[in-house]
Amino acid sequence: MGSAAVCEAPVTRSASACEDRRITRSKRALRQALIALLEERGFDSITVNDLCDRADLNRGTFYNHFRDKENLLAVFEDEVMADIAALQERMQRISLADMLAYRVAGTPLPLLVDLFDYLREQSDFLHAVLGPGGDARFAPRLREAVCENLVQNILHEKYRTNPTAFVDYYVAFYASAYLGIITRWIERGTLESSEDMARIAMRLFFIKPGESIEL
Repeated sequence: MGSAAVCEAPVTRSASACEDRRITRSKRALRQALIALLEERGFDSITVNDLCDRADLNRGTFYNHFRDKENLLAVFEDEVMADIAALQERMQRISLADMLAYRVAGTPLPLLVDLFDYLREQSDFLHAVLGPGGDARFAPRLREAVCENLVQNILHEKYRTNPTAFVDYYVAFYASAYLGIITRWIERGTLESSEDMARIAMRLFFIKPGESIEL
């Protein structure tokens, strides 16, 4: 009864805030339900009823916010991509010289630390979506938004403005490698710290064939 009294407050702003909290709780519950069900049975086998049962919500609440399960997944994926987009402006200011300077100093690049911090926060969702029961279309989006942008931004200007076929392959090679680093880290349960992962990412960019494989 206590919570009902709060929600029935006569002040419009209070009522609106209460409604906002209900919406947030409902979406959070559906997100957690989606993650659990993706891990258990895969997206193709999930129904709206499954999501509602797991989230302890009725179908009406689900359809107040989402058209179907595909829309639910897309909304949560887009939220992650929007957060990552906020880091892209900082990526555009990184140069190869910056990375090398931090590498020589033995200090992780702050942007990479922030990136891995965010990926850790989202690791449950990313593990489910990038896994065998998730969405095969999401990995290429993540590779393009994070890995390709990062690699392209540290190229010399002449390669960015007029890329050759070889440069395209170069970017694709390193972008796929960095996606592999992210995926492997998430699969392993994000055991390493964000600082260590930033150092690993920087080290792998500068490692040469035949060189000792040490951090």
